[in-house]
This record gives sequence, C-alpha cells and structure tokens, in this order.
Amino acid sequence: MIKLSKRLEWIAREVPEGSRLADIGSDHALLPSYLAANGVIVSGVAGEVNEGPYEAASKQVRSAGLKHVIDVRLGDGLAVIEPGEVDVITIAGMGGALIVSILEAGKSKLKGVKRLVLQPNVGEPAVREWLLANGWVLIGERILEEDGKIYEILTAVSAAESGLEPEQMYAPLVCADGREVQRELLLLMGPYLTREASDVWRTKWTWELEKMDKICAQLRLSQTEAARAKEAEYRKEMNRIREVLAACTPKVKPSFN
Repeated sequence: MIKLSKRLEWIAREVPEGSRLADIGSDHALLPSYLAANGVIVSGVAGEVNEGPYEAASKQVRSAGLKHVIDVRLGDGLAVIEPGEVDVITIAGMGGALIVSILEAGKSKLKGVKRLVLQPNVGEPAVREWLLANGWVLIGERILEEDGKIYEILTAVSAAESGLEPEQMYAPLVCADGREVQRELLLLMGPYLTREASDVWRTKWTWELEKMDKICAQLRLSQTEAARAKEAEYRKEMNRIREVLAACTPKVKPSFN
C-alpha cells in the first residue's frame, strides 16, 4: 500500500477520477502512484529534472507494478509532456516563483489541460497573480499544517471550463463590520481562505506577522533612509493584515456566482 503524507493526500483529493495526470517535480512519483493504484487516474506522467529523483521515481513505479499506467520522464518542467497529452497538472513542494516559471515556460503545453493543482511552499501570491493574468479561474484553496509547516493548495480551471471570469474571485470582500478586503490583499491572503478564515489560516498569518516584526527590528538597526522607508512599508502591510484578521470570522465555504 502506498502511504502519502497529509499534504499529498490533500493534493490527491483535488485530482478528478478519470484524469490523465502530469505530476511535475514528482518526488519519488508517490502522488501518481497512489492515484493510479486507487484507480483515480487512467494515465500519468511523472516528471523530474534531475537524474537522482528520476531514478527514485522510476524505482517507485516499477516496484508498485504501475509501469503500464505511469511514464517517468527526465526533463525540465512541462517539457516532459506534449500538448493535449494530459488534462490535469500537479506541481507541488517548490517555491511559488519556480511554479510560475514552469507554467510560463510551458504555456504551449497547457492546451487541453482542464485543471491545475498547485502547492507552493512559499510565494503563493505570485501563483495567484499568474493564474489571474493567464485566464485560469481559482476554484478552491485549502490550507493545512503538517510537521510544523503550513501549506496552501490552489486549484484552478480554465475560464472556458468554469464559465466564470478569473476576476470574479477577487471582487472586494465585505466583512461583517463593513470593512472591505480589496483585491491586493485577497491575492496575498487568498480569496477563499480569507472568506473561510480557518484557524490554520489565522496561525499562518500570525506567524507571518511575527517574521515581519523581526525584519522591522533588524531594519531599525540601520540609520539609512532606505531602511526607514522599508520599515514603514512593512508596518503598513502588517497593519493591513491585522485589520483583515480582525474583520474576518470563520465562514462556510464560499460560492462565487
């Protein structure tokens, strides 16, 4: 039996039954192997850019007896697939900037792809901004804590697939006290996650505020004007985040119509 971490389990739930999957940066091909063994995907590509992880993924697929379903390929990003070959792409466990660069470089390979499931370790706003700018509608966000780390999972479909406009996700959120959360902060903190305001989401932003406060303390050690300006910028951002945390209360999963 293939055992997944909680993080990978939650990503697996975002892959529809009957999918043709490409898992980029496949980390021993655990995710596609699990999905194939449970009959969720009909075919899979496990892509790795380095020889060592490629060999580990190949070994996993062979030992699981899944070579007839999963093809392990060595290559950079979406270069491992052909246009129209898959309809779901998962990219997990790397920085948001790297995920964006993979998607941007591989735009020609997204033809026929219906769903993207993306799990950046950091830099989530950059991923949301890329999706928004490239016609992908964010249909869900999930957040979880595992082993002292917090992860966000972003699921998006093409605008044609959803019948929605990407901008709809970022309409100002009116909180119970009448305050509005504008697009810039929704891109930062997540439109679904902000509406749901879960305990894990609040923990994440409490941690982020603590990190920012430490940066401000370091900036105060400098006497330069640039440091003063940077600290003021951080303080302004921190105040805006605190206002969102104060205004948002836990809600049921939102619906965009």
